[in-house]
Amino acid sequence: MSASWLLIVLIAISVAGYFLGRSRVMASVQGNSRQLHSLPNYYGLNVVMTTLVPALVLLIAWVLIQPMVAQNHAASMIPDDTYADQGALNLLMSDVRRIADGLDLAVKSGNMTVEQAKDIQTGTTDIRSRLGEVGVALGSDVDPAVLTAAQAYRGVTNTGRWLMTVAVLALAAAGFAWSYLRTSKDLRARNLVEHGVLALLVGAASIAILTTLGIVLSLIFNTIEFFKLYPALDFFTSLTWSPSFGGGSQLGILPLLWGTLYISLIALLVAVPIGLFAAIYLSEYASSKVRSIVKPLLEVLAGIPTIVYGLFALLTVGPLLVEIFGAGGFLGLGWMKGGTAVMTAGIVMGVMLIPFVSSLSDDIINAVPQSMRDGSYGLGATQSETIRQVILPAALPGIVGAILLAASRAIGETMIVVLGAGAAAKLSLNPFEAMTTVTAKIVSQLTGDADFASPEALVAFALGMTLFVITLGLNVFALYIVRKYREQYE
Repeated sequence: MSASWLLIVLIAISVAGYFLGRSRVMASVQGNSRQLHSLPNYYGLNVVMTTLVPALVLLIAWVLIQPMVAQNHAASMIPDDTYADQGALNLLMSDVRRIADGLDLAVKSGNMTVEQAKDIQTGTTDIRSRLGEVGVALGSDVDPAVLTAAQAYRGVTNTGRWLMTVAVLALAAAGFAWSYLRTSKDLRARNLVEHGVLALLVGAASIAILTTLGIVLSLIFNTIEFFKLYPALDFFTSLTWSPSFGGGSQLGILPLLWGTLYISLIALLVAVPIGLFAAIYLSEYASSKVRSIVKPLLEVLAGIPTIVYGLFALLTVGPLLVEIFGAGGFLGLGWMKGGTAVMTAGIVMGVMLIPFVSSLSDDIINAVPQSMRDGSYGLGATQSETIRQVILPAALPGIVGAILLAASRAIGETMIVVLGAGAAAKLSLNPFEAMTTVTAKIVSQLTGDADFASPEALVAFALGMTLFVITLGLNVFALYIVRKYREQYE
């Protein structure tokens, strides 16, 4: 039984357990719920919790672990002399999984019997034709060991699927029987359910921590592998970025960092003034009716996908800048030769960041106590003087935090850079030239059939780790400033 059908069965058993548990406890008190320790629904929920949760945890763990066990078993059947390195083994294992899936499809479609699927040593040509009938394409050379490994992978997967079905249903049945039989009027069902919900909330909160830990550890381990193959000093000090999968790569991060910071700087120069002025207008000058209309419209920008911003940069902003700053443009300056440039990506990214700056700054300005405004007006200051000399200085720590959060968002942007800034890794002060960023090169280095044992692919993890440290530092600094501001005025 597949995992999806097994989940449906578990839900059905749990629903039945809810009604049976509730009816059992009500029958024990002849329908008088006042004799119960808890409300009747808690007794049904206790049966549901005891039946569903352990079985669901086992199902999730089995679904995650079984593919790794099957892959390790299949990989152990491939001779060491058939592949050169770990990257070649990964390619072989992708063929193994594809052939194993094709065998299952061939059996289900009737193009192959179960006995034929078990005996895949009947010839590569026969297997190729059978799998071709169900749409599974194989490479030019299929090693017999790969076919044997595919059969082993399929066998372990099928056996594991049946064992999973038996184990999960047995655990669900045991939980159902145990909770149903102990259901009585004296059972503290509410306490049990609330403790179970508390454990669920703790588990949900732990998922975020464990996910972050997993991301960091995966970056760290792969970064360490990269620095075993490529000198760390060259990575952090070289001024050249020139990857070559054939060898002789120069993987200096400085051109990428420069492009990232340059584009982010232009984006902030666009977003901060516009966003801050919009926040001041909405919080101090706009009427409640205008504010209720303008602020949601401004925040619509935050909901637009970044790929749409990238297309806007590529098709609209870039050609418009060429029309103005190009050789044959309105000004005739000849500064810009193509639509992809730092200025293109920076302007569009700045537009994307406007709602981040304006919304956060608006909330921060509104949090300034009204008594400070009233005191300034009482001393004879005008509204503009009050904003410049009282409100903005009071809100400055929070505004700085909002700007830093927007900067970390700009540093991590990818799609706008890919479509609007180009792919040239170079050090230049000209904002009308094409450049690239760290995130864009992470995508390019991991695109295609990359050999993850090579420094040219592993460098993506080193780039990601560097970017993670930079954005983490900005976020921590921004949160520190915002919390200090809140402690001062709350």
